[in-house]
Amino acid sequence: MTDDRLLSASLTLTGQLDLPEVLQDFVDLAAELTGARYGALAVLDNTGDTSLFVYHGISEELRQALGFSPHGDGLFAEIPVEGYLRLDDLSAHPAFTGFPKRHPKMGSFLGVPVRVQHQVFGRLYLSDKPGGFTDQDVTQVQQLAKAAAIAIANARAYAQSRARARWMEVSQEITTSLLEGADEEEVLTMIAQRVRTVADADCCLIVLPSVGDTWACEIVDGVLADQLLGIQFPPNGRALSVLRERVGVIVHSLQRAIPMRIPILRHFGAAMYAPMLAHGDGLGVIVVMRDVGRPEFEDSELMMAEGLAQQAALALELAAARHADDVANLFEERQRIARDLHDLAIQQLFATGMQIHSARNQLAEKGEDELAQAMENSLSSVDESVRQIRAIVQSLRTDDEDVVLVERLRRETSIGRTALGYAPSLIISVDGTILDDDSENPLVDEVESRVDADIADDLVAVVREGLSNAARHAKGNSVQVRVLLDGRGISGSVSVEVEDDGRGVDPEVTRSSGLSNLTARARRHGGDFSLTPGTNGRGTLMKWTAPLT
Repeated sequence: MTDDRLLSASLTLTGQLDLPEVLQDFVDLAAELTGARYGALAVLDNTGDTSLFVYHGISEELRQALGFSPHGDGLFAEIPVEGYLRLDDLSAHPAFTGFPKRHPKMGSFLGVPVRVQHQVFGRLYLSDKPGGFTDQDVTQVQQLAKAAAIAIANARAYAQSRARARWMEVSQEITTSLLEGADEEEVLTMIAQRVRTVADADCCLIVLPSVGDTWACEIVDGVLADQLLGIQFPPNGRALSVLRERVGVIVHSLQRAIPMRIPILRHFGAAMYAPMLAHGDGLGVIVVMRDVGRPEFEDSELMMAEGLAQQAALALELAAARHADDVANLFEERQRIARDLHDLAIQQLFATGMQIHSARNQLAEKGEDELAQAMENSLSSVDESVRQIRAIVQSLRTDDEDVVLVERLRRETSIGRTALGYAPSLIISVDGTILDDDSENPLVDEVESRVDADIADDLVAVVREGLSNAARHAKGNSVQVRVLLDGRGISGSVSVEVEDDGRGVDPEVTRSSGLSNLTARARRHGGDFSLTPGTNGRGTLMKWTAPLT
């Protein structure tokens, strides 16, 4: 073989920028230069095992049947890091362990390491050259391997550059969605979808806080999505370790990982974990996975995934801030309503009352006693309406600490109408007796006397969070809030139940940006918090209970 052919082959390789094409051309050209019937390139992972096998001289059908064998042990492990291994008959070597089923029989053999930037990238195998391989073959293959190393490095750099551009596009898309006010869950779902695509992965999941102290897969896109959704991640596992240490990590193969506390993850090979951090706090973890046999993730990919994880954390922060802003706007709206009721409605009622008073006097003077009495009744109704509106204005303008608990609960339920799009119902029960709307009902004072200020504040917060979750997740047509008091003192208890009739919130999948707070509130009082399917098998029932002290 001439130097011209070697030069041409080298130029062909270094002119390629697509890595799969570079690898295939390298094997094809090496076989062509030496006259070998068969050729293969075993690309190695960081453990020294074969992650990719590129063939020459074997049909596609046989490639599929052979899979990724050999794995780099036996005879192939004898190929030195520097130099080469040349055999007239590979089956005569002591390390030869036999051919796999359906593998073609081979005789002469030449094995050469392929080094990229001082590391062994893979091993080139050539076999079945009539008469065996010569010194010239060795020299040419080693020179071609050097050209291949340059081509591989260039292709990798080009691929990283293109990947970085795609990651930036996704980043811009996420930023746009956040600025447009997209829903928290909508943004996180989009992040999972885009990350899976741009990382050329087979599955992407987002681990977030769930009920209590648990963490679960809340969002998932890709392979095995139905089975992965809702699975809990152990506190001593990789995901939460990444969260605690505030740094991402690459796992070369989940299939071979030891220990593996979540068996279903063994269906995957390469993986990377990126923490979602905001102001030093860990809000969740993005896990990106590829099927077994696919290439490992690189450090540059992890760096870009960590950047997007920061944006995912921002989505959660913005959602919480937006919710707080909504509440603030509702209070401002309440103040406006109070002003309008006082300045407009009451004044109009006063004017109407004066007109009715004048008409009643005129009818009395004319002896129209029956009509005069009707006017008197109407005047009494106007006075009662003024009294009620004044009470409403006072309630709207008064701070929570100056309002009885029953009124605070009614107010919170009323505010929930804005987020839900309809009015939720509120039932307050004391020892089985339901309170009516009469503010003078003696049971109102009974509630006030049984529930101390600390538990009262938590009750209002629980109702608020329950309605907020129903608005964000239930997508139903009705929500009922039930506040139930039973007994007194240490033998008594108070519970809040928020039940929707929609799709509800799966208790195994629920994100606990608010729910973990409810659990903590219950624990602080020695109580309990739970999420279960609704009483009619539809929707979700949220129940919070605490003992009275």
